[in-house]
Amino acid sequence: MLMDATLLLQSIARHITLTEEEQARFVSVLQHRTIKKKQFFSREGEISKGPAFVTAGLLRSYSIDHNGFEHVIQFAPPGWWAADIGSSIRQTPGILNVDALEDSEIFWLRQSDLEGLFIKIPKFERFFRIISQNALAAHQARLVSILSLPAKERYAQFCQLYPSLIGCLPQKQVASYIGVTPEFLSKMLNTRA
Repeated sequence: MLMDATLLLQSIARHITLTEEEQARFVSVLQHRTIKKKQFFSREGEISKGPAFVTAGLLRSYSIDHNGFEHVIQFAPPGWWAADIGSSIRQTPGILNVDALEDSEIFWLRQSDLEGLFIKIPKFERFFRIISQNALAAHQARLVSILSLPAKERYAQFCQLYPSLIGCLPQKQVASYIGVTPEFLSKMLNTRA
């Protein structure tokens, strides 16, 4: 399984250095899962399974409001993490849905295994602190952009953050991410051309 986790281990190596023994211990607690397109990794109202690292495919995290509208919080292509963090940490019902927009492969960690890693290999606390800080900074920047930037600038930011997804996502998904209707996005893109 060590070879299967290569992308994940490379991601970790950008922030911490693990011995071969530490890598083997880490890989031994990983859970692997194939998620078919439109299947869920976790659902709103359920306790999150834990953080998931995408090795192939594409996940999205989103909520559904009381009117039935989807609000995409994040896309997770290969090399990205996805989770309902609050649910994972507190072991309470989640507020997000995480599903696959295409057939996907992930590795994920049970919260108890993650806590065990923090104790047995303290370097992992540093790693998860760094990625958590990066995620918090990104989410704060996104919140400010949603609250203060016009749709064209939010779309430009989306294109910068997810360049590989521009041509493969339906406009409905992109519109949900930038906080506009699909019709508005279509009209906006047509006036740009």
